Amino acid sequence: MKQKGLTRSYLLMLLPGYVWLLMFSIVPMVGFTFAFQDFVPGQGFFGSPWVGLNNFTYLFSLDDSKSIFFNTIYISFFKILGGVVVPLVFALLLNEMRVGLAKKWIQTIVYLPHFLSWVILGGIMLDIFSVTGPINKMIVAAGGKLIPFFARADLFPTMAIASDVWKEFGFNAVIYLAALTGISPSLYESASIDGASRWQQLWRITIPGIATTAVLLSVLGLGNVLNAGFDQIFNLYNPLTYSTGDIIDTWVYRSGLLNLQYGLATAAGLLKSVIGFVLITLSYWLARRYANYRIF
Repeated sequence: MKQKGLTRSYLLMLLPGYVWLLMFSIVPMVGFTFAFQDFVPGQGFFGSPWVGLNNFTYLFSLDDSKSIFFNTIYISFFKILGGVVVPLVFALLLNEMRVGLAKKWIQTIVYLPHFLSWVILGGIMLDIFSVTGPINKMIVAAGGKLIPFFARADLFPTMAIASDVWKEFGFNAVIYLAALTGISPSLYESASIDGASRWQQLWRITIPGIATTAVLLSVLGLGNVLNAGFDQIFNLYNPLTYSTGDIIDTWVYRSGLLNLQYGLATAAGLLKSVIGFVLITLSYWLARRYANYRIF
């Protein structure tokens, strides 16, 4: 009886999570049918005419479709790459520090941006890199010309990627620092006795010790290759940078909510979800095969 009472209590604790999942993740899935309709709000779900795959055909006939898919993959790929390499290098450098207090302060400072929303950080970035901001003032003081960083389409992807890596690298480094603690100190002691330098210990012990973690994070990042970060791009881009900064999510927002093309926007979102599901499945298969990572 006691065991049944505990089970019932645990299920009641999970109930709010199940309700949230049902209301915000399962019930809205009914809306994917808009992708196969010429949806008109006044006619409703049952009154709007069915058009089959016409929305998908029209989507791929648009010039915008090519650029938004390319921009999404390009930006997200380099975000994933930077999100693996930069935290790894930072964690290795931080691990080599011997001043404990300075190490803790540096770690605390660099992962603070992770806890700020892009609404806040976007405003800060736009102010800092504006034509009247401190960066341009230093460029002018050094004899250079003003650079409209967030008004130039050629610079926008770089700014988006760099700012995202800056925001997240400190927090992501925690994973590598945790993996570093799992390396046995006896390995370093044995290497020191054998005359290995710090550099040799780094390449022969430290990096192989966290290689599995790096591979795991890289593989799992594959599932997010179509998630370039709506909140970041939405707060940073403008019509001047649509050609290189517009991604699937922002295009769906403008097409569906601003231009009232519900069927077309839903078709793009559904296509992204299907491709994302395939990539996530592939990423977990690769993680299981090469990093021995299992969910079940």
